[in-house]
Amino acid sequence: MDGSKINIALLKEMAQRVREKITPYIGTLAAEEPFQRGAGGDISMKIDLLAEDFIVKIIEERGLNVVLISEELGTRYFGNANPSKKDQDILIVDPVDGSANAVRGIPFCSISIAHAVGNRLSDILSAVVMDLTIGDIYWAEKNQGAYWNGHRIHVSKKKLSDDIIFELDADKKDIISKMQKYGSLLEKIYKIRVMGSLALSLCLLARGSIDGLLNFTEGTRIVDMAAGYLIVNEAGGKTFSIDGYDLEDKYTFDDKIPLIATNSNLESFFRNQLMECH
Repeated sequence: MDGSKINIALLKEMAQRVREKITPYIGTLAAEEPFQRGAGGDISMKIDLLAEDFIVKIIEERGLNVVLISEELGTRYFGNANPSKKDQDILIVDPVDGSANAVRGIPFCSISIAHAVGNRLSDILSAVVMDLTIGDIYWAEKNQGAYWNGHRIHVSKKKLSDDIIFELDADKKDIISKMQKYGSLLEKIYKIRVMGSLALSLCLLARGSIDGLLNFTEGTRIVDMAAGYLIVNEAGGKTFSIDGYDLEDKYTFDDKIPLIATNSNLESFFRNQLMECH
């Protein structure tokens, strides 16, 4: 976008400054003090709101004209951003992805920030995910590859005949039914992990540490995975809906959609199996 003040350097700075602000709260009782219910429907905790407030502070001190879509705040317009204008800068932020891990001191939580011009996944131009505990940073710019701490990354080349490792996430209330429905997929997986930060798990897929991700959670909003989505795509991975279809132009940032992500070698099998299950 011509004249935009938003670039990958700013996204990295935001992530780093948020990490510095909230690191002292990770694993403390103060971090989990409940406040109000966030826009995403979950109860916002102090650590979430501290992170989000700091993002807002950076936006205001930089004088950005931007739409902020955040896990806790919902949608807010800053500067000269106009609710009726379509082609404008949008920041899609999950201030603390993996809040339950963060408040208990489990070292798997992140901040996720994506920049788009438009309201679909295909409109995302740049993205940053930072591991809040160890400081690893992942980023991508559209058509320019994905990076982890400055090193270019790629998804694994594992095939179905290899010992593949996936993350699995599902709502507690229907996890048994999901296991039964998607048994044909699960039986092909060697090991399953449940880690608790979707954005960070997508980054592990992007760098080849895991080979895929099955997210069956009905409440997953696209804003939860916007940054990770671009990073996976730029690392050569594939992301699609639970019924096997592409996500890019079908869904807006307000939609909720379970998703699957794999390396390119596994894509065809998992897409076909998902379509058969539906």
